[in-house]
Amino acid sequence: MGLFRKKRKPKYVEEILEYDGSRQPEETEAPVKKRKSPAMEYCDQILKASKALEETKREYRTVTDYLTDIQSIENLPKQEMEEIQEVANHIMVLNASRDAYLNKEKKISDSQYAQMEQLQDQIPDIIKRLKENEAYQTTVKRDMQYLEGEREEWRYYKEALEQETRILRKVLFGLAGLFIAVIILIFVFSYTMHFDVRTPFLMAVIAAGAVEGLLVLRLQNDMADIKKSLANINRAIMLLNKISFKYVNVTNAVDYACEKYHVKNSYELNYVWEQYLEAAQEREKYERTNDDLEIFNNKLIRMLHGYHLYDSRIWIYQVHALLDKKEMVEVKHELVVRRQKLRSSMEAQIANIQKAKAEIQKLVKAHPGDDKEIQDILDALDKECGLTA
Repeated sequence: MGLFRKKRKPKYVEEILEYDGSRQPEETEAPVKKRKSPAMEYCDQILKASKALEETKREYRTVTDYLTDIQSIENLPKQEMEEIQEVANHIMVLNASRDAYLNKEKKISDSQYAQMEQLQDQIPDIIKRLKENEAYQTTVKRDMQYLEGEREEWRYYKEALEQETRILRKVLFGLAGLFIAVIILIFVFSYTMHFDVRTPFLMAVIAAGAVEGLLVLRLQNDMADIKKSLANINRAIMLLNKISFKYVNVTNAVDYACEKYHVKNSYELNYVWEQYLEAAQEREKYERTNDDLEIFNNKLIRMLHGYHLYDSRIWIYQVHALLDKKEMVEVKHELVVRRQKLRSSMEAQIANIQKAKAEIQKLVKAHPGDDKEIQDILDALDKECGLTA
């Protein structure tokens, strides 16, 4: 072992000669702590090694006890073994159910679960209210879009009427000028050509009056429609402002609820609620499983304890070995291999300690000093570890 590697001889000789009393400290020197001889230091190291050996022996005895337990279980009567296997099977099924729950992917976060659990009596009403607000928000938004469309439609109609009135005014002024020009021409022709102007004048007056009358009527209708359009526009704006206020309020309510419950809409909140209900049922089932598992674990421990096993509790963690002979053979094989390694380790530790003892005895014989104390330590070591000098 590395603990017992052989050191260089010149160093040993110097340390031993320094210790044998040939050099005495002067009276004026400050008192110094007495140093141990190399042999004594070696003994301390061997004592530590002996403690490690004792620990290995304890582990070896533990492994042997486990193998003895397996032998006792394998030698049980068939009926008693079947009773143990029945309990072990319950434990295996319950463990599988518990592992399935622990390994299942969570569909909602722990914070969402805690929030749903805290408000479980209120969440159904909250979901209903959020759905109603979202439906109302949709309705209000649709009304806003309708009013905006109606407002723009009346605005375009008003602009078209205003454009038409401008054109009609220009046409009226043009026709008035044309009528005056025609009247002048009629009188000029009548003066120069000496014919009766009453009939052409009358026809011109009737024609101009008819056209002007129609244009004036259309202009008046357009003006009336412009006023009506303006009134409809104002009404649409008033309704739009009123509905916009409602839309802002309901939108704030929806946004607040979504932000509070960390969702995007009522459908997602309803999904979180349904997942919470499912998770709560699974958690309740998990707790019942744990309770049942504790009952069957204790039952198995009591049953095995009746056979005076070294460790009855360990079998609740390896029930497969109680149910399957191949698993039991595998457990036994691992213990046998482990015990063989421990035996080899103990043999190596004992050999190293014996070798170190022989080296110490040589040092003591070559440089006597604290040989009695060292021999007492070696004898105690023999007694503790069961070694021979």
